[in-house]
Parts: sequence; C-alpha cells; structure tokens
Amino acid sequence: MPGASPFRIIVGLGNPGREYADTRHNVGFMILDRIAASAGASFRADKKWQAQVAVTGDVWLCKPQTYMNLSGESVSSLGHFYKIEPSQVLVVLDDMALPLGRLRLRESGSAGGHNGLQSVLEHLGTQAIPRLRVGIGAAAGEATGHVLGKFALAERPLLDEALTRATEAIAFAQKNGFAAAMNNYNQQTTPTQQ
Repeated sequence: MPGASPFRIIVGLGNPGREYADTRHNVGFMILDRIAASAGASFRADKKWQAQVAVTGDVWLCKPQTYMNLSGESVSSLGHFYKIEPSQVLVVLDDMALPLGRLRLRESGSAGGHNGLQSVLEHLGTQAIPRLRVGIGAAAGEATGHVLGKFALAERPLLDEALTRATEAIAFAQKNGFAAAMNNYNQQTTPTQQ
C-alpha cells in the first residue's frame, strides 16, 4: 500500500571480517552500509541476533555475522522476537547470474544456488521472501573464487552506480510498495536522470 513501509527487516547478506569486506559476496553488506549512512544510523554488534544491527524508524537493518551459509539464523531470531512476518523481510544479495550492476527484485522464489538466501528461506520456512538481487557478473572460472574475489578497478564505477540504484530501489519500495519498485527498477540497466 502506498505510504506504508512494507519491510520491517532489511537483511544484507555477506561474510563478516575484514578479509571479505570488499568482495563480490558482500554486496548486501555494502548496500546496508549506505542505507545506514544516509539515515544517520550506526551499526552495533548484537550477540543475541548474531548480527550487526542498526535501526532507522521502525526498520531493522541486519548484517548477519554467522557467515553466509548460516545467515537465516540471525534473520529468524530477530524476526521471531519482534513478531515480524516473512513478507516484511527484504533480503539484499549478490547474484552472479546477473550482469554486473543489474538489479532484480522478486517477491518469492527459490534460492537459485545462493547459500545465504537458501539459509534464510529454510529458517523462515517459506520461499515467499522478497529479495533484491544485485548482479556481480558471471564467473570466468571457479565460482567460489569469483564471489570471494574483490571487484576490479575497472568495475568500481559500475559497482558504485549499482549500489546507489539499489539503495534508491529499497527507499522507493518502502514508500511506494514492492510491486511498484519491481516495475521501476527491474528493467533499468543504467541510472536514469531525474
């Protein structure tokens, strides 16, 4: 419904630790950092949720610190404690099936081979979890090395544009609803001038 904030938890998927900070797999963390910064919110470590959390309005920003494959533990703990429905959780993640910088919002579906999303779906007990996938480009060789690798210098401008558009898409969804955000951002490949 326009005007309502559909998401009470926004989860960015990634791996904790300095060695993973700028890797492709940590795009979800990068986007949440931008959302927090623009809202003037600060992340703090919370052992109860096994996550770095920040609060902006009535929305929890959550960066699980369990490593990617166990991300659902943090999300389900936080969601169950505050009685937040799975449909009110938005998962932000990387996707190597999408070209670098491409966004894809979906209301439900399978994990598509992403272990972090798979963990969230399993812990929340449904595939009806809204998600924002951010393209990191296809692996030229072995997948694990690709997702845990850092972005090349030449990719940085496109990455920066994608992170900006992703934060805009989430803000748009919070204000105008997820269906409108899907219509507005799924077809975009480059930023629009407004």
